[in-house]
Amino acid sequence: MSFSHTFFSSLFVLAFVSPLLASAHICTDQFLTEVSQMNITEKFCNTKTLKVEFGWNFNNESRRLDIAFGGRLHGETGWLAWGLNPVGPHMVGTRALIGIKRQDGTLEALKYNITAATKIGCQLLPSKDIGLDVRNFSFVKVNIGYYVIRATIFLPKEYNSSKANVVWQVGEHATESGPLMHPTSIKNFDTAEVIDLVSNKVIGYTAHRRRQLRTAHGILNIVGWGVFLPIGVIAARYFRKFPEEWSWWFVAHVSCQMAGYGLGLIGWGLGLWLGNHSKYYIFQTHRNIAIIIFTFATMQMFSLKLKPKATDEYRKYWNMYHHFLGYSLLAVVSVNIFYGIRIFGENKAWKWSYVGLLGTLGGVALVLEVYTWIKFFLNKVEEKKHGSKDQISAAVIPAPAVQGATITAPAPAVGAAT
Repeated sequence: MSFSHTFFSSLFVLAFVSPLLASAHICTDQFLTEVSQMNITEKFCNTKTLKVEFGWNFNNESRRLDIAFGGRLHGETGWLAWGLNPVGPHMVGTRALIGIKRQDGTLEALKYNITAATKIGCQLLPSKDIGLDVRNFSFVKVNIGYYVIRATIFLPKEYNSSKANVVWQVGEHATESGPLMHPTSIKNFDTAEVIDLVSNKVIGYTAHRRRQLRTAHGILNIVGWGVFLPIGVIAARYFRKFPEEWSWWFVAHVSCQMAGYGLGLIGWGLGLWLGNHSKYYIFQTHRNIAIIIFTFATMQMFSLKLKPKATDEYRKYWNMYHHFLGYSLLAVVSVNIFYGIRIFGENKAWKWSYVGLLGTLGGVALVLEVYTWIKFFLNKVEEKKHGSKDQISAAVIPAPAVQGATITAPAPAVGAAT
């Protein structure tokens, strides 16, 4: 099986399997064992993004909600956050319970009101009143290596138990004054859902649908910008005249460029749509680079109609511009694809698949480049040999007499016999 076939297969598997994995709501047996004393069963326990687990037990009559939220903290510091948002499934407005692991190993459980100021990087400050009746609130480390937030909450009437907006988060750094900003991968923004606490149904998790769209966005851009464009460049550079002449090189070049531009354009538009519909976060650098890529690619597409004729005086300057812009485009595309993969989060299959693909294309180009130079030098050597033979032949073969000309004998040298 070829590498390209394996690569594309893996990408399409990711596109359709990852949403299914994300919707698998079953806690691990180890976590269930730890929270069994809170009468939390497998029916009311599920896994979340960021590799955390959430279990609960809800009494609709008393409106008592017992929760256990746990995950791993691998660094010297870190924090876990779980909360309810009376407004909607997003960060701003969340009434949060946060467990903090400090550098000295101590653990602390604090309550916070998450406001819009937090979004712009302001320091979180604990609050005694978050609008929830919270009891038995603790943050502990359990035998399975998890750090777990435990609490009993009595829901006010304004909180709809059939549509509870649950928000969670994991951070890597904390100070004495509180938690610091969490990582900015896409998974750290897919941390809110709407749950029916009574029937244990996830009734609203837009991240599932958006994850599918993000996967399609990534595949289209990798295949379009990252595969077809480089192949089109290889066809134009190495098969026009040297090292091998191929009469169909221009058709291959234009076809690959148009296919890459078409797929990339769809992926680019999908990315803009995702950015415009993400009300609470945006990846501005990734977006700006994508706009540059689209602009450069569009300029290259205009070359099909605006290319000057071979006899035009400024054709060589146009060629310099076209080549420089094309190579610059490939470099910017690679940078933005890696940037997008980093945003996507922990899935290393994307990164190493693209590294393998990039290495394959680069290896092909390197082999052709070396072959080009070898053949160039061999041709130079042959030209020199043929040139020497032609000079020798011209020296030993006398020039033919011109018809009608008088041939005069050379004068004898001085001292010669007459």
